Amino acid sequence: MATNIHPTAIIEQGAEIGDNVSIGAFSIIGSEVKIGDGNRLDSHVVIEGDTTVGADNHFFAFCAIGGQPQSTSYAGEPTKTVIGERNVFRENMTVSRGSADGGGLTSIGDDNYLMAYSHVAHDCHLGSHITFANCACLGGHVDVGDYVVLGGYTLIHQFCRIGDHCFTAGAAVCIQDVPPFMLVAGNRAITHGINVRGLKRRGFSADEITELKRVYKIMYRTGLTMKDALKEIGAREFKSPHVEVFTNFIRQSERGVIR
Repeated sequence: MATNIHPTAIIEQGAEIGDNVSIGAFSIIGSEVKIGDGNRLDSHVVIEGDTTVGADNHFFAFCAIGGQPQSTSYAGEPTKTVIGERNVFRENMTVSRGSADGGGLTSIGDDNYLMAYSHVAHDCHLGSHITFANCACLGGHVDVGDYVVLGGYTLIHQFCRIGDHCFTAGAAVCIQDVPPFMLVAGNRAITHGINVRGLKRRGFSADEITELKRVYKIMYRTGLTMKDALKEIGAREFKSPHVEVFTNFIRQSERGVIR
């Protein structure tokens, strides 16, 4: 059972609390919440709704997790929030549960660091090893890949996708999909090349990075249409599997991609 629950915390009947969980003063845990082993909740944390939390997460003060979606169409339907392991949710960070017309699920993977005042809206799906700097916010129905870094005050429009290993500069406003491996900045955000520093940190080889740079130049610097650029990339013999990840992402885009 939980080893450290402050006497002022409210644990509603039906909530499931794992072993070695610390719950701080004035925190509130709803009746449908399931909290895994080793979690730490500081003071004034609220976790509600049908929310499942994996092991070893840390929720700092005033987090609000699993609340109703900020959607005018929501009418109390049963929807969920699922959170993985070893995530950090800093002060005043918010996560909304899914909506009935958006799949009914908001999900967050493992080993993410979500800084103060950041927001994950309803029906968003986050991968793992992601960093949100302060006040980075997602609209509803956004998919974020692995190893993404969103700079402070980044805004992502609803229904966008953010590819693996992307980096957005501070105050970037993204209204279309961001292909994997990109560095983007501005309002409205445009590409500024490959996220070379991030890729090096994650073990990409020099040859892999060079090929991605070549692909980037074909897509963004030759003046070709996107359709013709994809044909040109396909006609060349690239060895890195990351090139196919990049081109497949673009082909599957429904909103179009940032250029």
